[in-house]
Amino acid sequence: MVNVAIIGTEKSGRTSLAANLGKKGTVSDITMYNNEKEGKNMVFVDAHSYPKTLKSLVTVLNISDIAVLCIPQGLDAHTGECIIALDLLGFKHGIIALTKSDSTNMHAIDEFKAKLKVITAGTALQNWECISLNTNKSAKNPFEGVDDLKARINEMAEKIEVEHAELNSLPARIFIDHAFDVKGKGCVVLGVVKQGISKEKDKTKIFPLDREIEIKSIQSHDVDIDSAPTGTRVGMRLKNVQAKDIERGFIISDKENVTTDYVLECAISKFTKKIEPESVLHLFVGLQSEPVRVEKILVDGKEAKEAKPGTACVLELSGNKKVAYSKEDRFLLSNLDLTQRFAAYGFLK
Repeated sequence: MVNVAIIGTEKSGRTSLAANLGKKGTVSDITMYNNEKEGKNMVFVDAHSYPKTLKSLVTVLNISDIAVLCIPQGLDAHTGECIIALDLLGFKHGIIALTKSDSTNMHAIDEFKAKLKVITAGTALQNWECISLNTNKSAKNPFEGVDDLKARINEMAEKIEVEHAELNSLPARIFIDHAFDVKGKGCVVLGVVKQGISKEKDKTKIFPLDREIEIKSIQSHDVDIDSAPTGTRVGMRLKNVQAKDIERGFIISDKENVTTDYVLECAISKFTKKIEPESVLHLFVGLQSEPVRVEKILVDGKEAKEAKPGTACVLELSGNKKVAYSKEDRFLLSNLDLTQRFAAYGFLK
């Protein structure tokens, strides 16, 4: 199974494209579209609350294997912000979809593709393919080019399934994106198996609650299954926990780190402002997020008064909410007061 993020600025065609690629499912600040055709199960996820909230964008990227960046005509601030987010996350698999081919001449499209090549050079997107298509139901040839996009996604999916298989030997780890109670069944969570194989009747834990739970049953695409390998989108019935105690981003696994404070080795984005002690940033890891305060900045091992754009540093951060993570997880930092909100990425020191 492969999960695909459909992202972009408002009116980029992302929602129309996602709806064309699958059948509408779970709706919150993100919308799932399920596709079970051609023997492959795929979930397309639209971050429809973006750009109003960063949380929806980070959520869809961190539950997905492929990103489709929808760009209508030209670049705007939020398209740039999406490019920066993908780069800070080191996003491996993706496609740029130019979504207005029905109202743009081929010469202009070719010029824009060349411009994008320059803009994305040196980023995670530098080798991403650009595909021209339209997402206009009323166009003379509605959704022309979408079949080319589907074919490219299917090619990527084959590589990703190999990558998933290599992760199956690791301890199971499930990221939760929704939780609710079902009458007569108890607590149900929806999420994605990020690594390992999760099995029915597994006795494990949920973090950051650090509470022992049992996985009573597992479904995928409304079908009961005994086990769920890496990449599977799942619904799980859980024992010994209630939905009201669960937030987006909680993790089902045997072991996680849980803290409120962090020491991160960070790379500051070139496209942000300097970071200073006492600054308040927003931290994202997995699907969790919380505000944090910059307590100390270290540059080349020495305490500093600022971290400049495009530099490396160590940030000591303090928060109030318990957050669960593993040592390998990538953290994102953002400044919600700026136009371009993503500030840095980092790993535990």
